[in-house]
Amino acid sequence: MQKLLRMLFSRVVLVGASILIQIFALLLMIWKFSNYFVYFYTFSTLLSVVVVLCIVNGKSNHAYKLAWIIPIMAFPIFGGLFYLMFGGNKSSKKNKRKMKVITNKMENVLVQDLKAMQHLEKENRSAANQSKYIVNYSSCPVYTNTSTEYLTPGERKFERMLEELKKARRYIFLEYFIIDKGIMWDTILEILKEKAMQGLDVRVIYDDVGCILTLPYGYDKELESMGIKCCVFNPFVPVLSIRLNNRDHRKIAVIDGRIAFTGGINLGDEYINAYEKYGHWKDASIAIEGDAVWNLTVMFLSMWDFLRKEDEDYEEFRPTYEYAENPEYNGYVQPFADSPLDDESIGETIYLNLIGEADRYIYINTPYLILDNEMNSALCMAAKRGVDVRIATPHIPDKWYVHAVSQCNYEALIESGVSIYEYTPGFIHSKTFVVDDLYAVVGTINLDYRSLFLHFECGVWMYKTNSVSEVKEDFLKTLEVCQRITLGCCRDEVLYKRLGRTILRIFAPLM
Repeated sequence: MQKLLRMLFSRVVLVGASILIQIFALLLMIWKFSNYFVYFYTFSTLLSVVVVLCIVNGKSNHAYKLAWIIPIMAFPIFGGLFYLMFGGNKSSKKNKRKMKVITNKMENVLVQDLKAMQHLEKENRSAANQSKYIVNYSSCPVYTNTSTEYLTPGERKFERMLEELKKARRYIFLEYFIIDKGIMWDTILEILKEKAMQGLDVRVIYDDVGCILTLPYGYDKELESMGIKCCVFNPFVPVLSIRLNNRDHRKIAVIDGRIAFTGGINLGDEYINAYEKYGHWKDASIAIEGDAVWNLTVMFLSMWDFLRKEDEDYEEFRPTYEYAENPEYNGYVQPFADSPLDDESIGETIYLNLIGEADRYIYINTPYLILDNEMNSALCMAAKRGVDVRIATPHIPDKWYVHAVSQCNYEALIESGVSIYEYTPGFIHSKTFVVDDLYAVVGTINLDYRSLFLHFECGVWMYKTNSVSEVKEDFLKTLEVCQRITLGCCRDEVLYKRLGRTILRIFAPLM
């Protein structure tokens, strides 16, 4: 009985009930005013026409535009109104102004070392051009005095993270899309409480929608009572007019400005295979030590200031010399941020630059293969010019409809020479690119519309680091337990499944 009561009064059930009541009230209002249906229909249709014109002339991705225009024109009575409530892919002007101020502040503290860029230009002008794009549009410099460690699966990241958390002496910053109570989070939380009691500056940011099924309402207050400072990104309010498209999908851990972690791994037990959710969970993370940690430190602090409306002196968080016992350095490392508030698709452009630069191979891990026209064309053209393009996706999906859209993309890619593999033991959540033994990106950015255009994301671009070869070796090892998808597999599907996937594909940008 207690379990039933907890479920009935859970946040998800209450939120769902609230939204259903609002929908019922809206339908009741329409029914009550049915005598004025002609006027309502005329107004709604005109509104939908205006919305469609705004969408057509907007800066959104073309596929995203089409995914909205079709349902709006099919259902003009509600289409325009529904778009105004849920369709905006950007945040408010007020939030943009707030973020612009913080971005300017980031630019002042994230200063590119000219010598590092000059050395990169002499070594490889094309690599330097890629790096300059990140500097110019993400305000994140490239560094040489940094080591990298590729961590896969999630169990390895968890083990390394615990080691470093225990060493913390000044501060701990955690920013995660999902935090879920269990072995992983409970173990980390005990360390955070201990460090907070010792006087360290311990801060946590979590996304409210990402944690709606995993954390209770007001969990931030619970953490604050333990001495852990906490911010909730875009708290979910069960009102139909709320815009929830922009989420904080980053996964960042920074310890003393000395070491940082990022990648696909959230703070939940499925990420470390403590329990089986979708078969074996394959994930990846990157640990960096040295100067490049500063990018991720400022990234976290900028989000903190944005949420808390504070104006801290970031310089106070630079690592002190006592933490500068740096390991062996190699290559160039550039952690970067991607924000939906700047009208620049940094994550997608970085991926496209890597695809365009490839001469020999491109190996990609991604949980979702929901491609826009630009990305699809780039991958197909690379394969057609002789580049070995291989993509690994899950065999056991976490969302059946998203996986169906991923599979809908297989046939055209395979026809162009791209090799597609599905990870038969379970679910791949890694987001990695590796190209020509030279470049790699490990981060939080999926190959779907939400990651590329709507979410706050981050990643680490690397050139000639040890981790580049580690990402490659891990990918090739993963293929040993993958099933290769052939054209026959795609074409032998029953008709109703192919038709269903085709319909879902139209709405892929909304998933």
